[in-house]
Amino acid sequence: MEPSGVGPAGPAARAVRPLGAPFGRLRRLLRHRVLEAVGGPDQLTVIVLLAAVVALNGADTATVSVVAGDLERAFGISNAGVGLLVSATSLTGAAFTLPIGILTDRVTRVHLLGGSIVLWAVATVASGASPSFSWLLVSRIALGAVTATAGPTVASLVGDYFPTTDRARLYGYVLAGELVGAGAGYFLSGTIASAVSWRVALAWLALPALWLARLVWRMPEPVRGRQARLAARRPTPADESPAAPGSRRSPAGRRPPPDRARRLTRRRGVAPVEHLVLPPGAAESRPVWWIYLYVLRIRTVVILILASSLGYFFFAGLRTFAVLYATRHYGVSRPTASALTLVVGVGALLGVFAGGHLADRLLRRGYLNGRILVPSLALLAAPVALAPGLFVTSPLLAVPLLTAGGFLLAVPNPPLDAARLDIVPPAIWGRAESVRTTVRTLGEFSAPLVLGFVSSDVFGGTDGLMYTFLLCLIPLAAAGLLGLAALRTYPRDLATADASARAG
Repeated sequence: MEPSGVGPAGPAARAVRPLGAPFGRLRRLLRHRVLEAVGGPDQLTVIVLLAAVVALNGADTATVSVVAGDLERAFGISNAGVGLLVSATSLTGAAFTLPIGILTDRVTRVHLLGGSIVLWAVATVASGASPSFSWLLVSRIALGAVTATAGPTVASLVGDYFPTTDRARLYGYVLAGELVGAGAGYFLSGTIASAVSWRVALAWLALPALWLARLVWRMPEPVRGRQARLAARRPTPADESPAAPGSRRSPAGRRPPPDRARRLTRRRGVAPVEHLVLPPGAAESRPVWWIYLYVLRIRTVVILILASSLGYFFFAGLRTFAVLYATRHYGVSRPTASALTLVVGVGALLGVFAGGHLADRLLRRGYLNGRILVPSLALLAAPVALAPGLFVTSPLLAVPLLTAGGFLLAVPNPPLDAARLDIVPPAIWGRAESVRTTVRTLGEFSAPLVLGFVSSDVFGGTDGLMYTFLLCLIPLAAAGLLGLAALRTYPRDLATADASARAG
């Protein structure tokens, strides 16, 4: 017989169990809620890995922003030189995106993505080892060529992994990776640059990249167009097998909701644009130039590409010079500037989540244009919050305003990305996304270079960046107005894509 208080039956053991029990129940509850929100453990894994891929680019760009001052001192360059480094990466990415889009539609996407991440890690190490500005510029150009894979490939995988009705919300979780990566870049790279050197700050991302490449390579390749075919007919029990990649079955066994958008277009009698209904087999038999022209004939695609490119123009410029702007305009140290940037980034992260949730909620309640209205209104409202935040010199006043502006600036991304997948036949998602990514990347390419040149050589002085940022709020508002034009074209283009999916 065991003495009292010793062994599993004693009072001490009975006293310990209740202390851990609430935490265990809380952990199980949180796990259940997370799995319920994303559709099960398989989809959670996919979201985390794709978000991590997107995070690499965000972390790298933030790192350049953090070490901008170090680069200026090390290589004797100005704001325009820093802008050139970021622009060179974006321009090369734009040049390589179109051929990558072709590969995305024809090869195993997870292998294409995993291999590109390995090359990205090599280019990152080369950046940190740069003995001269020319070497650094060439390594950044190589980095851009590899980064081109992420846009078309991730978008195509999202379309086939995630059900159409929840796509904006789940896409938001993936896109949040860019902001999380940017936060890691600002904080960790800033800390490494201060404690060690800017070279290590540029190169350290290679380690997590190599680990991620292995995981991505082992991801299951989803069936192309599977979610669109499920949307075109009633799902069967075989379709909803828990083992199927991209299945929306939750831990409780709940089937995916029907595609609300397509049901609404059919119920309301929205007619497709007949001459744009993609014939069966056209995606494989038609030449590449024909596919690209077909994509550009979809009016909503063109509108959304232009609107998102204008939004990214401002975001790319702000992201590049954020830390430099904060140190000079608000008079804070680099660690403090990085911390303030993280606070604003939290607002942007919440905006990504809110944009996807709100757009899908409106769709479930019968508002067909929810994925268009939400981003358009957010883009119109963003300059109202950003302008005073950029103008004031007190960081205590600026941070709440910039956080609200960052929230509104991030809201459009998930709905717009989901809307583009809605209105394009699945067989050409990779090539269609490569067109969008090319145009958007051109905006990202020009933004740092233009903002760096205008702030240094046009306005000049300590307030050059402030006036430049305020000037760039104009195209941001224009993006919102442009998005409103898609309210009329989105329903019929959605019906056209639905007809193409059913015909195929």
